[in-house]
Amino acid sequence: MVIKSAELETVIGITSAIPQNDKPEFAFAGKSNVGKSSLINALLNRKALARTSSKPGKTRTINFYNINNELYLVDLPGYGFAQVSKTEQAAWGRMIDKYLERSGQLRQVFLLIDIRHAPGENDVEMYNWIVEKGFQPVIIATKSDKIKRSQLAKQLRLIRDTLGAPAGTPVIPFSAENKSGREEILRFFEL
Repeated sequence: MVIKSAELETVIGITSAIPQNDKPEFAFAGKSNVGKSSLINALLNRKALARTSSKPGKTRTINFYNINNELYLVDLPGYGFAQVSKTEQAAWGRMIDKYLERSGQLRQVFLLIDIRHAPGENDVEMYNWIVEKGFQPVIIATKSDKIKRSQLAKQLRLIRDTLGAPAGTPVIPFSAENKSGREEILRFFEL
């Protein structure tokens, strides 16, 4: 897929209605600070379209990026260790749940996991929640440039096994630094 245009089109908060888009949507879920916004920037060849931060919990809304006026990439708020109150985290969870249930155009959910660590309890819960909503998530193992190549297969297997993902579930190593895995992910958006 060639990215010709990309813009942040819609931002929804906790009390906002889910937009009724007429284009396919591809959503990105993951723990706070796992690299969702960095991944979106790398996929789109943009430096700062999606705002990034070293502080967990930067994305507090659901952000819809219109790509080529053909589809939307949807950046979901992070879960886990964001530096916000439990009440606010719970509200984000309800907002994500509402989106997964009510979006009529959601085609694929990508679950981002930091390749350097085994998925945590929150990651396993999110994986199971996505499956319960009727989606088979594609797993993106972020920060792959932070481990040795010799560790790659072991870490990918650890992620798949810990999540309980069935054989054949795509687990794609990705690096926002060197953009490895970018082309493999972009193939999922070809309509």
